[in-house]
Amino acid sequence: MFALIAAPIARDVAERLQVSPDPFLMAVAVAASRAFLTPIGHKNNTLIMGPGGCGFGDYWRMGLPLEILVVPPRSQ
Repeated sequence: MFALIAAPIARDVAERLQVSPDPFLMAVAVAASRAFLTPIGHKNNTLIMGPGGCGFGDYWRMGLPLEILVVPPRSQ
């Protein structure tokens, strides 16, 4: 849902800045696919929370390492 709303906005921002929309759209795609830190980030997380006996803090404990793996280091 996030990507459906944010992609047109990102494309419009790129057009107004007169730059390629590709980096903006890629940022939207990456942001939409990263839902490791909260149980409400993705419907699968919510489904697992109850039967798995997971608490809100468990998502941070397990999701933060995944988040670090997914986010590439910033090169300068």
